[in-house]
Amino acid sequence: MLMGNCLLLFLWCLLDKSFVSPLHSSSQSRMGKEQHRNLMAHRKHGMMGAHRVKRGWVWNQFFVLEEYMGSDPQYVGKLHSDLDKGDSMVKYTLSGEGVGSIFTIEPSTGDIHALRSLDREEKPYYTLRAQAVDVLTGRPLEPESEFIIKVQDINDNEPRFLEGPYSASVPEMSPVGTYVTQITATDADDPTYGNSARIVYSILYGQPYFSVDPKTEMYQVVIQAKDMGGQLGGLAGTTTINITLRDVNDNPPRFSKSIFHLRVPESSPVGSSVGRVKAHDLDSGKNAEVEYSIVPGDGGSMFDIYSNKNTQEGTVVLKKRLDYEARKAYTFKVEASNAVLDHRFLHLGPFKDTATVKVNVLDVEEPPVFSRLSYSMETYEDTPVGIIVGAVTAEDLDVGNSPVRYVRNPQTHRCRSN
Repeated sequence: MLMGNCLLLFLWCLLDKSFVSPLHSSSQSRMGKEQHRNLMAHRKHGMMGAHRVKRGWVWNQFFVLEEYMGSDPQYVGKLHSDLDKGDSMVKYTLSGEGVGSIFTIEPSTGDIHALRSLDREEKPYYTLRAQAVDVLTGRPLEPESEFIIKVQDINDNEPRFLEGPYSASVPEMSPVGTYVTQITATDADDPTYGNSARIVYSILYGQPYFSVDPKTEMYQVVIQAKDMGGQLGGLAGTTTINITLRDVNDNPPRFSKSIFHLRVPESSPVGSSVGRVKAHDLDSGKNAEVEYSIVPGDGGSMFDIYSNKNTQEGTVVLKKRLDYEARKAYTFKVEASNAVLDHRFLHLGPFKDTATVKVNVLDVEEPPVFSRLSYSMETYEDTPVGIIVGAVTAEDLDVGNSPVRYVRNPQTHRCRSN
């Protein structure tokens, strides 16, 4: 790169006829007596000479290689005025950024050198001003000219991912070519010069199926960014992308068994819980929410079912009063279905399942029941003790029809059965 820079400077010096010229020895040989007299006249009258034609300094930018590690000061370039005939009567001065601490000039030759190594990423260019003055009078021979010394880039910075590691997500079952995320690496080198900042991306780790953590459903991908267009010798930087799979509703709910057996006492009040059923869904979040319903039929009219979004269970509740003696068991079907459907996966369905529920009614010991709510009897006032006045009847409605025993309630003078 240094040779390339010097070649560029050399070609430019050949084209510059007024300010920059490395061929001062040739100029000296061409100088004649008449030219010497003209130079003396210029020195005498200075910048205010009435017969002098002003000639502006022709300038361009110089280049200095960054991170120069040589033992001698780095040569930058040469300042030269066409009024300098090589007789050591012209002195060159330099002012501006870094003069004295970074850049120095040889007053008699106009040679500029850099005193220390420079970093383009710290400062890409320096603006300086040059002046050619008469050694004897100290007067300027040319108007002051401004020029730039540009720090030439080398590939000393690797690409960096400033915001890594990154996180992204993609729906499961996504087709090949689905967009996942975009990341960008930055390179502090000069993007306008060479390939130092030309970045090529590649996957170092994670092909072809990535690396998956089965507990978290997270894939880890390592991305490399390499400058110099990916060529040999380029610098590289890496970052990690953690890709999480987003669940889609591609699994229907399924009952773990085909028949659920429940029991309920016949004395249970309306609205009380009879039991629970549950279907399992392999999806997560809303995709795993299950709604339960009772399939219409004779047995299901006595019950209702409610869906619990927290436990994903279905709670069977009593809708009407039970009578063990009237009906001892009920059989009906319940259906479990997804609350949210994804039409892309309906071909995997149906996204519902059914199971049979059998409810056995438990008998509860009940008191005998009189055949009437009240009885009316008459007898004569002088009827002897022991004469039958009338009769009452009571029946045990429980299974087994146990014998009924009658006693008189001493407090109310009423009969009771037990």
